[in-house]
Amino acid sequence: MKIVRNRWLPGRKFVAFNFFGLLVCRRGTPITPATVNHERIHTAQMREMLYVGFYLWYVAEWVVRLCKKGNAYYNIGFEREAYRHMYEVDYLSRRRHYAWWKEMRKKT
Repeated sequence: MKIVRNRWLPGRKFVAFNFFGLLVCRRGTPITPATVNHERIHTAQMREMLYVGFYLWYVAEWVVRLCKKGNAYYNIGFEREAYRHMYEVDYLSRRRHYAWWKEMRKKT
């Protein structure tokens, strides 16, 4: 995964974000193997949703979850899958397509 470091993005609240398979982070921010794996999981999700579909679904689900109990960001199905498996180095080799769907349906 290619890592792009800059002075501005992402905001101070976030370590990094995935932009069409590129990991964007602030200069000087330590990037752990778990963070890289988390973002690789997002890249796999993006590929199966044809990138644009991923971003549209992500925003739509975030908006819906804003109206519900709990943290909207952490309750997005994509994020749940990525956080749940970010420490499993071999996860992507055994991951099933659309694994995030199961996470999305779980109660918060």
